[in-house]
Amino acid sequence: MKKIISNKDIKDWQNFINKSDKLEDKDSRPEKNSINRMEKTLDLHGCTLKNANIIANEFIKSCFSKNIIKIKFITGKGSRSKNKENPYQSEKLSILKHSVPEYIKSNSELMRLIKFINEDEINDPMQGSFEIYLKKFKE
Repeated sequence: MKKIISNKDIKDWQNFINKSDKLEDKDSRPEKNSINRMEKTLDLHGCTLKNANIIANEFIKSCFSKNIIKIKFITGKGSRSKNKENPYQSEKLSILKHSVPEYIKSNSELMRLIKFINEDEINDPMQGSFEIYLKKFKE
């Protein structure tokens, strides 16, 4: 089936390509950029517990200094964790999903930067991520 282009469409196209006006750059709209600057995601899949805590620590501090307001931490659900090999960890709990938020909560320096940690997401067995909300950076 061949589509026929109408004379109106041809005329509209000619007017468009002959215009001297520039098109608006949608990627430079302030509202889009401000959303990107306000939310960040950190994927911790594959990290060891020690590295995940170090990365989370630095990422929170960096985001706070850039006035990011929300961070989504992707930890995974822990369904493939090999925590049976470590007798000090419960085989019912995932490694990063619970330990990274506990590390954050136990770090008073980080907690001064944090407004809210979404505990519901941490406790939900169907979630492999959680969000924290940061306070506003004041220079």
